[in-house]
Amino acid sequence: MMKTILKITALSLCLFGFIACNANSKKPTTSDLALAETQTNIPNKQFIKVALLLDTSNSMDGLIDQAKAQLWEIVNELSYAQCDDAKPNLQIAIYEYGNDNLNGDEGFIRQVLPFSRDLDEISNQLFSLTTNGGNEYCGQVIQTSLKQLNWGNNQDDLKLIFIAGNEPFTQGKVSYQDAAKLAVGKDVTINTIFCGDYNQGISSYWKNGADLANGDYMAINQNHNTTYVASPYDDKILQLNQKLNQTYVAYGSAGRQKMTLQSEQDANAEAYSSANAVSRTVSKSSHLYKNDTWDLVDAEKNKSFKYEDLKDKDLPTELKGKSTAQIKTYVAKKSEEREKIQQEVQNLNEKRRVYILQQQKEDDNGLENAMIKAIKTQAKKKNYSWDK
Repeated sequence: MMKTILKITALSLCLFGFIACNANSKKPTTSDLALAETQTNIPNKQFIKVALLLDTSNSMDGLIDQAKAQLWEIVNELSYAQCDDAKPNLQIAIYEYGNDNLNGDEGFIRQVLPFSRDLDEISNQLFSLTTNGGNEYCGQVIQTSLKQLNWGNNQDDLKLIFIAGNEPFTQGKVSYQDAAKLAVGKDVTINTIFCGDYNQGISSYWKNGADLANGDYMAINQNHNTTYVASPYDDKILQLNQKLNQTYVAYGSAGRQKMTLQSEQDANAEAYSSANAVSRTVSKSSHLYKNDTWDLVDAEKNKSFKYEDLKDKDLPTELKGKSTAQIKTYVAKKSEEREKIQQEVQNLNEKRRVYILQQQKEDDNGLENAMIKAIKTQAKKKNYSWDK
């Protein structure tokens, strides 16, 4: 189940361009710190914001596993989204609920990650999830995510909740009907994913929960293994990933740690299959993979960035003692190398996608397919489209 949810969720896109998708678009609110951090220097741009609410009780090991295995394919599908020829950026938040290790006074709910565009950290937090028996309060976790997360006021943003689990939707002290009303008021769509029989999910009110907040109801087999199709292009893409990693220029106090995290998430993806590692490489070659907080190549593209603000102690060994001109030249070379590698990955991925479509006999990756279908359906209401 968890795998299916992650695939469907992949999550939220920020449009590059000043043209709004709808005539009534408003500039995003920047009143609170969280939104200011994610939208600095990008006024009047849209997001696809996805909150994943994952049941981590004992029976949900398969769901969590699906989420880990399908994350990168979901991200890749979202990377093809566009609005008025502009490319949105992705923000994903993660909650776990229904785990006895969590605080019972807070409804056995934990915010694992607020809205984030850091794909490595999103992957890292997914891989940190473990399951344990507990009480699953769907209404309360939905309400909590609606109140805690910064959903913003931009009417062109696509705001989605995906909640997955297998216990009755009615449990807990917070009514799911009240939570749905709150969601509608915030222009947030609730999609429900029942891990089990379709009709059982209906009788336990998972469908009604989605209906009340303009969302889709889906049922999946959370224990179904994610299927992969190997392609003739995989080895070359993985070789390019190694070259891609060498274009990152870590700086600042978090630079080295973030580069290590990047490598760890490469390994986590590879642990599932080479095909999954390929999917991650494709994500790393897309506009959604940004690391401007620790990588000079990405950072120098920000209007607020100034080479003159760099301190020698924050620079990698190869740049210590160098002049500003020398640093600029070095970063420009790495940037050129990266763009070339990323384009090559994207070109190979086009061939890979055609090959996979020809080989696949059916859509059997539940979480991924369920999420992508729901996202595309609901995105049409905001004039989003897919270029592939």
